[in-house]
Amino acid sequence: MPNDIPQPMIVWFRDDLRLSDHPALHAAAQTGKPLVCVYVLDEASPAIRPLGDAARWWLAQSLRALQTSLIGLGGTLLLRRGPADRIITGLAREIDAGGVYWNEIEMAPERAQADALDASLDRLGIPTHRFRGDLLAAPRDIRTKDGRGLRVFTPFWKRVQTLGGPPKPLPAPSALRPPPLLPGDTLADWKLEPTQPDWAGGLRETWTPGEAAAQAVLTQFLDRASGYATGRDRPDRDVTSGLSPHLRFGEISPRQVWHAAKFAVAERPAIAGDIDKFLSELGWREFCRHLLFDLPDLVTRNLQPAFDAFPWRHDAEALRAWQRGRTGYPIVDAGMRQLWHSGVMHNRVRMVVASFLVKHLLIDWRHGERWFWDTLVDADPGSNPANWQWVAGCGADAAPYFRVFNPILQGEKFDPDGDYVRRWVPEIAGLPTKLIHQPWTATPLELAAAGVTLGRNYPNPIVDHKVGRQRALDAYATVRKR
Repeated sequence: MPNDIPQPMIVWFRDDLRLSDHPALHAAAQTGKPLVCVYVLDEASPAIRPLGDAARWWLAQSLRALQTSLIGLGGTLLLRRGPADRIITGLAREIDAGGVYWNEIEMAPERAQADALDASLDRLGIPTHRFRGDLLAAPRDIRTKDGRGLRVFTPFWKRVQTLGGPPKPLPAPSALRPPPLLPGDTLADWKLEPTQPDWAGGLRETWTPGEAAAQAVLTQFLDRASGYATGRDRPDRDVTSGLSPHLRFGEISPRQVWHAAKFAVAERPAIAGDIDKFLSELGWREFCRHLLFDLPDLVTRNLQPAFDAFPWRHDAEALRAWQRGRTGYPIVDAGMRQLWHSGVMHNRVRMVVASFLVKHLLIDWRHGERWFWDTLVDADPGSNPANWQWVAGCGADAAPYFRVFNPILQGEKFDPDGDYVRRWVPEIAGLPTKLIHQPWTATPLELAAAGVTLGRNYPNPIVDHKVGRQRALDAYATVRKR
């Protein structure tokens, strides 16, 4: 490259599809050099888990929003596909890059991907610049005396809080120096969105991906945060933040959320308890990602080896009934149908449906984890497997083995008027509230009045609760003996 033409810098966008509080972009922009902002769809590196279908849909929308934002600053977003180390190394050669910038993803698979790129660029003598950007605290700062990561959430979260909070978020660049024209893919080339059939109507109805939408969702949540601590368990109410997919794709950073929440408390001290609870949920995300920093096979291997001999049942018919929301337990079916339609499920209901699969049906948690990975827009590499292992009892800080959620009582407690069930299981909406969570107890006259025919337009329970619970306790007893 001639001496009078400045060497471009590469900014590798990963799960950080935003302009504000993007340390790598901020540092690269300060060089004053042309920036080649690139996103690599890496479905070839063995360490990286390919996205599920719902997350692929979200990614397409988020990349469009990011492209629009970059164009507004004078830049653009280059799309390329393949192993990230090969693609970016090749791009660096192609443009004679002066350096490559990226934000770390502090989970073992993503670190392996970044380390491979770092090594490739080092062999070419191209400087790399790596920044913290996806967590409140670095995993290396939260360790036991013998250097291991913490496996219990409460002491973990206390340690994070003693660090004094994360740095203040960085502003977005005001302008970017245009990059050279380069060939790249289009989003249409990647076929991230469904076409035949187009099953994403419910996702479009529910969500607006992108950085601007993420900021708006955070602002709206903080404005109505009063009552979050007690109301967050109610799926029939709009109490939760709705931030999880935005965080998953880095359209907003954890430290932006942290500082905005702390500012809201400073302005309205009465919501301090609600914000503490909200931030602890952000802390759980952090905890799960720290687990994956140490445990690259969290998605496949029981964290507690005693569970390797657990007597799981193989029941394809029951698994499909669970996936399609046809178990005969209304709160379970409502959650699974909400997931299928909108790509998300209320957190309380996630625990109920997961418990039902692994305990009532004794189906391996990995089947549930894979289904959630494919159908959740917020399917997170750390939280998804960690949460399933928590429910199954084989993970970190796991739920006690004897905790078998009663889907009837869970429905009656957290959806007391049946509004959530009626929305997602409309075929039983006509039942009176006292029967909505256990329609099989209705009299023939009550069923007829509601237009319900059990076994035809709504299934009978696929397992009796008491039978399923006892079977689960018996199975867990075999693990305890080991």
